[in-house]
Amino acid sequence: MTDPTRVLLTGNEAIARGAYEAGVTVCSAYPGTPSTEIFENLAQYKDVLYAEWAPNEKVAAEVAYGASIANARSLTAMKHVGLNVAADLVFTAAYNGVGAGFVIVSADDPDMHSSQNEQDNRRYAPFAKIPLIEPADSQECKDFIKEAYAISERFEIPVLFRVTTRISHSKSLVSLSEREEPVPARYVRNMPKYICAPGYARQHHPQLEGKLKKLEEYANSSPLNTVERKGSKVGVISASVAYQYAKEVFPEDTSFLKLGFTWPLPMDLIRAFAVSVETLYVVEELEPFLEEQLRAAGIACIGKSAIPNMFELNPEVVRHGVYGEEPKTAQLDVKVVARPPALCPGCPHRGFFYVLSKQKHYVISGDIGCYTLGFAAPLSAMDTCACMGGGFTLGMGMAKAFQMQGITDKKVFGVVGDSTFFHSGLTGAVEILYNKGNIVPCVLDNSITGMTGHQDNPGTGYTLSGEIAAKIAIEDVLKSFGYQNVIIVDPQDIAAVQKAVDDALASAVPAAIIARRPCLLIKRIRHDIGSCEVDREKCRGCKICLKVACPALHMRDGKTEIDPTLCVGCKVCAQACPFGAISRLGDSQKGA
Repeated sequence: MTDPTRVLLTGNEAIARGAYEAGVTVCSAYPGTPSTEIFENLAQYKDVLYAEWAPNEKVAAEVAYGASIANARSLTAMKHVGLNVAADLVFTAAYNGVGAGFVIVSADDPDMHSSQNEQDNRRYAPFAKIPLIEPADSQECKDFIKEAYAISERFEIPVLFRVTTRISHSKSLVSLSEREEPVPARYVRNMPKYICAPGYARQHHPQLEGKLKKLEEYANSSPLNTVERKGSKVGVISASVAYQYAKEVFPEDTSFLKLGFTWPLPMDLIRAFAVSVETLYVVEELEPFLEEQLRAAGIACIGKSAIPNMFELNPEVVRHGVYGEEPKTAQLDVKVVARPPALCPGCPHRGFFYVLSKQKHYVISGDIGCYTLGFAAPLSAMDTCACMGGGFTLGMGMAKAFQMQGITDKKVFGVVGDSTFFHSGLTGAVEILYNKGNIVPCVLDNSITGMTGHQDNPGTGYTLSGEIAAKIAIEDVLKSFGYQNVIIVDPQDIAAVQKAVDDALASAVPAAIIARRPCLLIKRIRHDIGSCEVDREKCRGCKICLKVACPALHMRDGKTEIDPTLCVGCKVCAQACPFGAISRLGDSQKGA
């Protein structure tokens, strides 16, 4: 007989459940892999808590912190690079302290499965002077986040809750509990605590240092840190998913100090464990965060000399580092074809990038989103991509550099998506206008936050819970800034896109382009789906159609062929064909 209180959950699902059980009432986040599913799962608890998608991580952290000040337990979550955006608030919140519990989930992405870097956000804990908690499986995700709220309130401090892709997306059994309902204290204005004027901040800093000393004392007895005593020859200190890998690799007689409270470190507990074993290993993913602190405390250990500081760990990587065993890989008799990521068939971004790709003097400053794939061959229509909002601002810098160098033949286009526009494109659009940038800002509006799995944003007209909301029109925002020539174009109409580009470049007043067509995967929209076919007698085998980079197109016997299981009938390839060899099925009958 199954136990209804014991279920299989991913780490993200367990975090959402833990927040629910902890009595959290206000939650705000911006979607970012691998953290997104936390808030998608919080939506099911909308009867007892409020959860939202914020325009960006800074806003999300500020909303959650404001709720904490008003004595409501609150949660914010983001991927690792999102914490860079939210850091302004986090550092000051540590000085000020909290009201009710305030927890910040950072989902790191070792191996950069869907990220631009693999920064180790454990470094933020000592930098911002806030405690750090790391679960190692889904049960701990649920249990530890409840403890995080207790710590946050006991020490009046924000708590950083760090998971990784493997923890966020792996499943394990979780025992469920009932929801707590903390009784919120009555809100009372407290200016010395919550106003970060320099005079108050000078008082806050020594108070914060005192909290950190108390937190280290607490860490030595925290139930989140456990000793598994097996033998005295080899000991391992580890945390998070690296602990699971180490458990698979080291022999049965290995003793473990498993850390869940990883900053401030429980140094008394660590020293006692270290002297009880002959050889001490530190197994951790990415940076030598634990190892450096142990060495600074004079504790000898083996760490990054054996365990790499790049890319995701697994048991074979740990085994190779510790014992020198080569990874065992299965040999296949067949050659696996590489399948790099590509824009989907019918993607609305394809036509826009195809037009820009035809002019070699166009410089395209790109951004973070599925449209980043415009860089891939054969489109190759992107020069830069660095961070959210950088499509506008990096392009602005390039345009100014060309101007100062006397280069006049380069035409700069700054590209962001609709969600990115609201995230961090607004200030870039203002920068271009205010400082007279010779750059055309372009918003690729596919009516959804596409890359992270179709979350809503201020431009979609819906909230996280699916309720109808105010729909912010991007063109109205740009016009209000002072862009007098805002050109809206269907990116699957190649001639119209070319005209929009030409008109924007020739405009005597500030111009911007919005390439608008909904993503074909949006379920609530009824899409016009069809399929194209090739007239093999007209096809010359010139391969020009292949330059639109659609996965549905391939060559067979020297002629283009279209896979009907992939084609959606967008007709971008038909418009690219100079011989009229491609048409959409049924179009001839419609014309008749």
